[in-house]
Amino acid sequence: MTPTCLEEVRSVERTHRTTRSVVPNRAEQIAAAVALIVLAPVLIVIAITILALSRRNPLIRHNRVGWRGRPLAMLKFRTMWDPASVPARRFAIESVSGFVPVSKLAVDDRVKSRFAAFCRRHSLDELPQLYHVVRGEMSLVGPRPITQEEILDYYGESSQEILSMRPGLTGLWQVRGRSRLSYERRRRLDLLLVRRASTGLYLAILLRSIPGVLTGRDAC
Repeated sequence: MTPTCLEEVRSVERTHRTTRSVVPNRAEQIAAAVALIVLAPVLIVIAITILALSRRNPLIRHNRVGWRGRPLAMLKFRTMWDPASVPARRFAIESVSGFVPVSKLAVDDRVKSRFAAFCRRHSLDELPQLYHVVRGEMSLVGPRPITQEEILDYYGESSQEILSMRPGLTGLWQVRGRSRLSYERRRRLDLLLVRRASTGLYLAILLRSIPGVLTGRDAC
């Protein structure tokens, strides 16, 4: 029997004491800044490799709706490009809007490189979002940033509650199935994360995200 969303929350919380306090955003900003410094060599290697493979700016902006409905131009490493199509401004940071695929497909014609596929599978393309945590626009743990199209077609009135919390690099649905989940289940888990926000749940999600990133489990 498939567990309910509430059972999934409790299973994540089980090994951690749950309190209603949450990690202050200032602490997250400091942690993200330290992470950027520590990961700088990795970020540079990824950026240079993507630049060499794509001959384009290694960064792109995904236009999302952020905390309290504010626009969020979310940075990611480029993992898709068309070698036959050369943009007018080859090295400018491109902005991307519209729907975001529910899953990072195992076979996607838009992913032209094994290196890019590896970055997607292990969420290395998400690392530039640490910059948004430093700026206070995102959290390490929270609902994933959603697009305006997703709000209209999938989230509806629930979006207001979800947008009341800073979006996160990782969240409840990422550790409870990731790309296997439907939009409906993703919405429910994001809502539960907002409603049951606590230090215990925050730490549990953060710790459970580590093996998911290392193994690439449920990314495809």
